[in-house]
Formats: sequence, C-alpha cells, structure tokens
Amino acid sequence: MTSRDYNAEARDHPEHQYAYEFDYLMHAYMLKTFAPFFVGNDVLELGCFEGHFTKLLQKQFATVEVVEASSDCIAIASANVGNEVRFHHSTFETFEPERRYDNIFLIHTLEHLDHPVEVLNRIGGWLSERGRLFVAAPNARAASRQIAVNMGLIDHAAAVTHAEAEHGHRVTYSLDTLKADVRAAKLRPVTQGGIVFKGLANFQFDAALKAGIISKEYLDGCFELGRVYPDLCSSIYVISERGADI
Repeated sequence: MTSRDYNAEARDHPEHQYAYEFDYLMHAYMLKTFAPFFVGNDVLELGCFEGHFTKLLQKQFATVEVVEASSDCIAIASANVGNEVRFHHSTFETFEPERRYDNIFLIHTLEHLDHPVEVLNRIGGWLSERGRLFVAAPNARAASRQIAVNMGLIDHAAAVTHAEAEHGHRVTYSLDTLKADVRAAKLRPVTQGGIVFKGLANFQFDAALKAGIISKEYLDGCFELGRVYPDLCSSIYVISERGADI
C-alpha cells in the first residue's frame, strides 16, 4: 500500500473544499444527539481537522485527548483550542494509548481508513469497561446524494466521488454497512440513526444560509425530521460498547 500524505488530504483544492459551513453547523446537532449516551468525563477524539469539534468537546468533558495523523491539522487545531487538549501525532493503526477512555469519537473519519474494521477493533480495546464509541459518517443515502444520482452527477449512492477520493475517502457508508463494520469489529451497537435531513448539497446549504433563504430554524426542522427519516440524513451514526471478545 502506498504511503498517504495526510496533510495533502486535509487541504482545500481549487475545485472542492474539505469542509463547509454546513459541516460545522452539523457538529452541534451531533452533540445534541449523542449527549444522552455520554459516560464519565473524559474523551478521545480520533481525527480533529482544525479543531472545531474538539472545541465543542472541551465544553462537555474535563479531559480531552486527540489522535491526528496530519501535523498541519494538529498545528491549527492546537492553536484554536489551547493547551488544555493533549494531541497525539499518530495514525490510528499505530497509536498506543496509555489509558482507556470512557468516550471515543470517530466523526466523519472512518470513511478515510484503509482497513476500517481492523481499526474499529483496535479502538474497542481503548474503551473503558463502561466506555462508548461514537462513530458518524457521511450518508450514502442522504436525500441530496440520491438526487445527485438521479441527475447523473454520481454513478450510484455508495460511489466515492473524485472530490471525496482527493480528500482521502475510501468508502461511502449507508446505515446498514456502517453497522455491519461495527459488528464485524466485535463491538456491540447500543443505538444508531441519522442526523439532519439533507435535501441540498453542502455548497447549496452554505449558499442558501448566506443568502438568507434558509435559517437556523429551518435547520432545526431538518434535525427533527431526521429523527423520523434517518436513511435520508446528512450523517449516519452508530454508538457502540465493548464486545465480549475485546
């Protein structure tokens, strides 16, 4: 397998961004969804990009650690969150924790991994006895993506587009395939679902918000609708615990 340039994968390209404003707005809805399942007061975040989600985790937990393969991302994220967060410059495949964690977050990162089941199995060993792993991924069956398929812009819902591949995506998950990988890693799913009904592409959401066509209240409505139609949401998630074999 060729070595990967994690710094390059995290950079914006002329034709496509790595992250949109809509992605950052999603973080608050993710935490709102996950909060009832938090245990303890420590967290390990796996992959941080520029630290926006990390900063939100600081408000929820007393102790925050991060594992990140991109040195560029660590430099930016650490400047954004301050000295209270401990960063580990490592891939997930080689990271060796000094302790176990009550809460581990893998947010829009699993789809970047070359061997997701193997890594999920490793992560399971980093959980405390009561610990929980929160995995979220972009949804292959989001309404916006199914519209793109019908427009002929994407070959099929689970395709990895050129833009996604440029940013290191290896797979596009649906809820059933995400849950299958979690189970294959010998983790025990606690609950699963979708976050924010998504009828527009990210750049369309950004443009509509900027123009005042849609509001925060509209997004709140999409969040509530996503509880009813998880298969059509922007992100899908599975919350799991250690299996008996880990």
